[in-house]
Amino acid sequence: MTEAGTATSAVRPSLGWRAALWIAQILLALLYGAAGAMKSIATPEALATMGVAYATDIPFWLLRFIGYSELAGAVGIVLPALIGVKPGLTPLAAAGFSIIQVLAIGFHIMRGETNALSMNLPLLGLSLFVLWGWIRRPPVASRGR
Repeated sequence: MTEAGTATSAVRPSLGWRAALWIAQILLALLYGAAGAMKSIATPEALATMGVAYATDIPFWLLRFIGYSELAGAVGIVLPALIGVKPGLTPLAAAGFSIIQVLAIGFHIMRGETNALSMNLPLLGLSLFVLWGWIRRPPVASRGR
């Protein structure tokens, strides 16, 4: 590795940059954690009354899978970066959230539920921001574990 490469990788991102990424990560964790918990615990009928209209239209196992995936992503978007162990998992969680939102957008458009896009598009934007931010300049260094 060249000296220039070493110097570049040693540059810490600004406080504002790190704060923006952490705020986005925490927002994603809270939103996906809440949604994932609901889809993992509540009955499809209860979810339908809460506004998750598709809950009774998809297989039960798929609803639970979506819920568990959202919960896993909520943990993965914050915990690795927070403790510094395998922080490379954080951008993978952001990529997973981005994929979930792209699929959700297609699903809701196909069902004519364009009002759902008011939540899907901001979540996609936040997920892509975290992914881009971690690829551009990771705010946390790995502790080597």
